[in-house]
Amino acid sequence: MASSTSVTTDDDELTLPRASINKMIKEILPNIRVANESRELILNCCTEFIHLLSSEANDICNTQQKKTINAEHVLQALDRLGFGDYRADAEAVLRDCKAAAAKRRRQSMRLENLGIPEEELLRQQQELFAKDLRTEGIVNLFQVNLPSQNEHAYLQPISNKRNIQKTSEERGSLPIDERCC
Repeated sequence: MASSTSVTTDDDELTLPRASINKMIKEILPNIRVANESRELILNCCTEFIHLLSSEANDICNTQQKKTINAEHVLQALDRLGFGDYRADAEAVLRDCKAAAAKRRRQSMRLENLGIPEEELLRQQQELFAKDLRTEGIVNLFQVNLPSQNEHAYLQPISNKRNIQKTSEERGSLPIDERCC
């Protein structure tokens, strides 16, 4: 015979997170202590309400020969189950959710709506970085020595202009001052 603790039914798995219920209780009743048994009862009632509402919305959806439950099906289920008083609140929450989703879509499309190709934006960004480096004088303070095959690159402070010339001539390139400006 199998142990009852190892077997779980679908109803055991279909519950709301306890932390969410506790947070709602604390927000609604900030100065009242609620016993654990009461919290468990509230959790079970919320779970049962959601199950009842979703089942009714599913029946409405099937009656209309639709395959997806939408917000209107849920609102109709509220009316059928006698919770029509909550319809206005549910519609307000639905409007808020739609507005938040639209705002997220607009923000993600903002870059696309600039009308500037991504390559051009990247080029402009690189120009700004280079300009910032020149204005900060970082390029004039440090010289990058090109490493041999087995060495790592490192930054070395430049002591004077003659040092720049000598290192540049060894590499066969222009001094840093002339390359950047």
